[in-house]
Amino acid sequence: MAANSATIEATAADWLARCDGGHWSAQDAAALQDWLDADTAHRVAFLRLQAAWQESARLQALGAGRGARREQMLQALMAPPLRRAPHRPRRWPWAVAAALAGCTLAAGWLWRPAPQPQPVTGHAYQSGIGQVRQLVLADGSRVTLAAASRIEVQLTPRARRVHLLEGEAIFAVARDPARPFAVIAHGYRAVAVGTRFSVRRDPGSVRVVVTEGRVRLEDAAGTGGASALLPAGSLALARADGVLVRRLALEDAQHLLDWQQGWLVFRDTPLSEVVAEFNRYNTRRLVLADERVGALRIGGSFRWDNEAGFVRLLEAGFPIRAESVDGQILLHAR
Repeated sequence: MAANSATIEATAADWLARCDGGHWSAQDAAALQDWLDADTAHRVAFLRLQAAWQESARLQALGAGRGARREQMLQALMAPPLRRAPHRPRRWPWAVAAALAGCTLAAGWLWRPAPQPQPVTGHAYQSGIGQVRQLVLADGSRVTLAAASRIEVQLTPRARRVHLLEGEAIFAVARDPARPFAVIAHGYRAVAVGTRFSVRRDPGSVRVVVTEGRVRLEDAAGTGGASALLPAGSLALARADGVLVRRLALEDAQHLLDWQQGWLVFRDTPLSEVVAEFNRYNTRRLVLADERVGALRIGGSFRWDNEAGFVRLLEAGFPIRAESVDGQILLHAR
């Protein structure tokens, strides 16, 4: 290993001597680049030798022949670093400085600044009306966006954060205990390591459904507010005044996410909320023409792409009259 290192350093010294020897060509530059690219040890030796040579302040010796310069460069590499004296204007010959500059430029990358860590920027994703969108994040986690939903994702070496800005999303989280996965919405944060859960954002509330693993629901501001540990089969509703948690059969919890298969599931849900949900999946909007009908309670499973069939069921089972006007369906009390 030592012999190989000495050989590399000797070759690096030879290249540096040739570089500033005044007969440098494009072919020489290409050959040097090939040698540097062949092994990291070559680049390290060349840079160390160049730095040691400049630090030794022996550049005036470059007037010697190539063989003498090569030996002096190796001596400079082995010599202890000089103590820095108070700054004085250097008197290196301009010709020598120009020779070194030419060599360095020929080597291309040698004087480029080391790459700096880039700040992690967020990536935004969204789905349109009636669109269920599948995503795979850079960490391997999978996201299913419900219709009319928006998220911003930030992945760093220490954290994984998703801001749910609108709608709902299902997260199948890739395991990474060193980087908990957090979904933030309406002042709450749902934190998981490796699990499957959904987060839904509604006006003034956040709904979390856990179908696999465990999720910790907590105050996103870290002020010690209400928090809950949610195992699989949990349904949590978080508002400004606290968190309400219900335990469901796992099958029932999974049915709440059937929108990814084209179904909307409601359980004793006000018609006003049902209408808002259908409108996320259809361009022909349902409109409550009478506030009284909005309080009616709806239950059942419905195809989200069949709002016409849903309206017929409303007219058959409730005191509701539907009217089509300008591409909308108005729901009147009857």
